[in-house]
Amino acid sequence: MSTDTTHDGTGDGTGGGADVAARTTIGFLGLGSMGSGMARRLVDAGHDVVVWNRSPAAVDELEAAGARRAATPAEALAPALSFSMLANDEAVQSVLDEAAIAELGGRGATHVMMASISPDLADELARAFESAGAVYVAAPVLGRPPVAAAGQLNILAAGPADALDAVEPYFAELGKRTWRVSDRPSVANAVKAAVNYNIIHALQAIGESVAMTERQGVDPELFTELLSSTLFGGVVYSGYGGMIARGEYTPPGFHIGLGRKDLGLARKVADAGGVSPATMPALEAVFEAALADDDLKDADWSAIAEVTRRNLL
Repeated sequence: MSTDTTHDGTGDGTGGGADVAARTTIGFLGLGSMGSGMARRLVDAGHDVVVWNRSPAAVDELEAAGARRAATPAEALAPALSFSMLANDEAVQSVLDEAAIAELGGRGATHVMMASISPDLADELARAFESAGAVYVAAPVLGRPPVAAAGQLNILAAGPADALDAVEPYFAELGKRTWRVSDRPSVANAVKAAVNYNIIHALQAIGESVAMTERQGVDPELFTELLSSTLFGGVVYSGYGGMIARGEYTPPGFHIGLGRKDLGLARKVADAGGVSPATMPALEAVFEAALADDDLKDADWSAIAEVTRRNLL
């Protein structure tokens, strides 16, 4: 896997990429907790952003900030460059259907899919956009909503090299680093699934080790601080460690149901490559137990730590 980096700026949240990417019209579909912050970055950078979302409240907020409202997904796809950040495969399939893509009509448009979707769907979309005379780029991201709003995302990009070159100035407005992983879009989604698989392992490991030590009378916050301050530095242990120690899982930054979806994507990637992860069945059982619990089913995905702490398996 290549880790060629086309941008490694500081991402200080000032919209500095605007002096690289000239003002242009951009479509943006999907204004959830991640997409709204990303679209706002493009608006604040001075672009003419045409936004679409299934529910109107998020559109109202972006429109007040200077974006333009699209009445249909096809209208948001109409500019020469468009982005989308949708929840899952089902949402993508319902919004980016064949009719919407076909309306591109051979105009050479580029669409950048930033959602975490299955590699199989990414392959289907790449073929559909190519058939419509358009270019498809996959660019799932690493980071929670505050990171997106601050332009500090890590972007996993895959697609034709010339298309990646063309969209890089906009990536510079959305994130602090772009990782080019392949010229085949679906590979970016496989990489994202593998990254999230590592995060899930960390969440479970924190939960298990907290359970072991707190039953010996050790303060969970002291223990998670020990982890993150010594051998396990980084945003996963420092960020989620405190949440798990304090049991602060609401409001969810990333819903536990979406975490289960991403674990399923990791399963598909593993199966496609003939890999049999030893820990996969155990993690699937943990998620199922958490989703079956009324206290946890609507919490942040880090709440899987409670399965061990509460002996729910």
